[in-house]
Amino acid sequence: MAKFSALLSALVLVSVVYATPVVQINESIITVPIAKKIALTGSANFVEAERQRAQKIIAHGKAKAAARAQGLSAAAVVGVPVTNGVVTYTASVGVGSPATQYDLLIDTGSSNTWVGAGKAYVKTSTSVQTKDKVSVTYGSGSFSGTEFTDTVTLASGLVIPGQSIGVASTSTGFSGVDGILGIGPVDLTSDTLSPDTNALIPTVTDNLFTNGVISSNEIGISFEPTTTSSITNGELTFGGTDSSKFTGSITFAPITGTSPANEFWGINESITYGTSNTAILSSTAGIVDTGTTLILISSDAFSRYQKATGATADRATGLLKLTTANLNKLQNLNFNINGVTFELTPNAQLFPRSLNTQIGGTAGNNYLVVASIGTPTGEGLDFINGYAFLERFYSVFDTANKRVGFATTPFTTATSN
Repeated sequence: MAKFSALLSALVLVSVVYATPVVQINESIITVPIAKKIALTGSANFVEAERQRAQKIIAHGKAKAAARAQGLSAAAVVGVPVTNGVVTYTASVGVGSPATQYDLLIDTGSSNTWVGAGKAYVKTSTSVQTKDKVSVTYGSGSFSGTEFTDTVTLASGLVIPGQSIGVASTSTGFSGVDGILGIGPVDLTSDTLSPDTNALIPTVTDNLFTNGVISSNEIGISFEPTTTSSITNGELTFGGTDSSKFTGSITFAPITGTSPANEFWGINESITYGTSNTAILSSTAGIVDTGTTLILISSDAFSRYQKATGATADRATGLLKLTTANLNKLQNLNFNINGVTFELTPNAQLFPRSLNTQIGGTAGNNYLVVASIGTPTGEGLDFINGYAFLERFYSVFDTANKRVGFATTPFTTATSN
């Protein structure tokens, strides 16, 4: 027990794996497996599914901001249809005492933790029902039910007593999982309870910090390029950063003041292409989101990117496609964030060719991971830096200082795609 006490004062690391989940303890860290799934469901064209999801996120953010300004409940005015992404990450999380294990989606784009989409909630001696109902809409579904507080176990020895959880009576869009582990900004929990519509619900990260389990209220995320469905490729760090996963220093950008991006992990950035710095997207607001597979940019920026690369639209996947000749001429896509340029290499702009057939594509084709968000610049949320960006750059979500950080990694210039 003394050993665990020492361990819990350190960083808590969560690793993305595909094997049977096994909690690993290595001196100063605790690693908890997360299972990755690549699945194309809900649409014959996964880019359209991503675009629909993005549009619902934008609508959700705008409605929340407008409702808050008018003193209304945003939860009552937003409805989000179901669309499904391609890449999801789940953690096996215990709830109750004794704990029942639930496979929960890891989501930086939401902040409520809830169960019951698949496996039913099991009440135990630590289950306490509150007076509130809970309801949340997402870019990929919705749930409604009852709020409980209960013991949440992320790993052996890593226990959060009295964590607020939603217990779903109805849910849509979450086939194959049991709910969500929300690690987004706590403000996203506003208007999700009833009758306590103004109450904020401390997230898992908030409570880990408050309870002294972690020393900083922040999360670090490391991914690696994935070319197969059976490889360890990531790590989620509660309470700090893992210096072995990035190179150089971390550049932080403050949460943007622009609505609706500021409802999420939103930042300002601009994008240019190539050594000539051809303008693709002028400085504007968008979000960083683990729940999005691609890099989505405003429709006018996308047109400029397509022209710069010489790519053509592929009907089967919805992605842009490059000939071998144009692939050989492809240049870096430059993301300019708070005065620092993060270069997405030509290889990083490719969808992993070994996975082409899993998205309805043709083996050997050269598909690009940049797509249109579906609306022109000026919506207040003009880009989403999704998994395709995050697998090349280490990211930090700092709740305490309201900022997002990025750093290069050993995989920033990998040529595995």
